[in-house]
Amino acid sequence: MISVVIPLYNKEKSIAQTLECVLNQTYKDFEVIVVDDGSKDNSAAIVEAFNDERIRLVRQKNGGVSAARNRGTAEARGEYVAFLDADDAWKQNHLESITNLIHQFPKSGAWATCYVNNLNGENHRIILNKLPFNGDTGLLTNYFEVCSCSHPPVWSSAVCVEKSLLQEIGGFPLGVTSGEDLLTWARIAIKTDWAYTKKATAVYMMPATNSFTERPTRPNDEGDPVCDGLKLLLKTEYSRKHELRHFIGRFYKMKASTNLRYGDRWKTICECMKSLVYRPFAKETYPILLLALMPEFIQRRIFTIHSYDKVADIKDVKKLIGR
Repeated sequence: MISVVIPLYNKEKSIAQTLECVLNQTYKDFEVIVVDDGSKDNSAAIVEAFNDERIRLVRQKNGGVSAARNRGTAEARGEYVAFLDADDAWKQNHLESITNLIHQFPKSGAWATCYVNNLNGENHRIILNKLPFNGDTGLLTNYFEVCSCSHPPVWSSAVCVEKSLLQEIGGFPLGVTSGEDLLTWARIAIKTDWAYTKKATAVYMMPATNSFTERPTRPNDEGDPVCDGLKLLLKTEYSRKHELRHFIGRFYKMKASTNLRYGDRWKTICECMKSLVYRPFAKETYPILLLALMPEFIQRRIFTIHSYDKVADIKDVKKLIGR
């Protein structure tokens, strides 16, 4: 049985649709654990209105998404735990695709499907480079290399992990509000190779704040908890540490882009410099560094957080500003 864990906080507008997409799965051997993380709206009441014995509602004081996911994992009765955020969606064959991966790669312990980004009602496929297999499915033996040159291949609402493996790594890190999932998937990648399918069966309902015209809903955490956690992985016996170093540099670049959208030039520059320590030849970091020194109206014209393909090097910056 697969235990589906849904962390819930103030999602009254979307939770019903999210639950429906789970109940409509072609694979039926599952339970649903909705962890209400202290919602202040009608989210919990909407869940209670579903008359399905497979759905369990667990309530707790607000502790953040990591605490909610950890609580759901602890409550899970199944051997496998799949996660789904309360405002995202699955295609009907998502759990079926996951179970096929489990049967194909039973020793992996961690399985994920590709996904699409839905922005303003339109689905956009993610960019995946340097996948180490040619067919539809395979093992991400070079997980950090793929992460360093693609959109994140593994995403929170498209994963399934053995409950014992989640417990072994200590679950999701508490007190981290941005990048807690990336750190968790990285800790798993150190332990085992992610089994993966290129077929997208999950949908990320992207907020408008994923464009540069809006501030992100979450600023970077104070301090450096995610990168500090990633650096600890460099002290393990993991054999592909050079790829992990590039991934750390990529995360610093992501932090720089967030700081840029918050208008913090100094922090943007600092994060760019940290990124370049780990991958000095990463061409996409230099435009962000340059943008941090430009007037704000130019920044807003040429940079969006998800447009790595549009702003790849200095020539792209010149092209977009008309020079």
